[in-house]
Amino acid sequence: MEEKDYKKPAGVYSKVIRAGRRRTYFFDVRSTKNDEYFLTITESKKRFDSESYERHKVHVYKEDFHKFIKAIEDVVTHIKDLMPNYDYDEFTRPVQTIEYDEDGNAIKPEYEEIEAEETQQTENTEKAEDKTSDNSEINVTRDTTDQDLSWD
Repeated sequence: MEEKDYKKPAGVYSKVIRAGRRRTYFFDVRSTKNDEYFLTITESKKRFDSESYERHKVHVYKEDFHKFIKAIEDVVTHIKDLMPNYDYDEFTRPVQTIEYDEDGNAIKPEYEEIEAEETQQTENTEKAEDKTSDNSEINVTRDTTDQDLSWD
């Protein structure tokens, strides 16, 4: 019986997004035998009961890129309209980029700081400075006696 060589699609480029302690998203560019490219989105979650991971994959092919991006933009915009007061930059983290050589070996990964994180840190510093200046103007003192602290 002849054994066929089923080769896994070669990795070309990856973005890794860590989302909390247990969940990671991988956005991978893969190539086919015909040198065409597609996107694989993988959610990897660490299981509570063991050291293993649960993985879910979505493959997006070039003919669907525009529809896929448009759908994500529409859905995210709708969620942001439903929750306008939520700070979406609150949990912004670095994104890891991995590029691959011709043999599919990972080249040194880089971490990209998302601009929103820097903006968020600046805003938080400004808010802290505002609160400090506001609190210095209002000075409330209260005398606490032993009678105030009793349970009776």
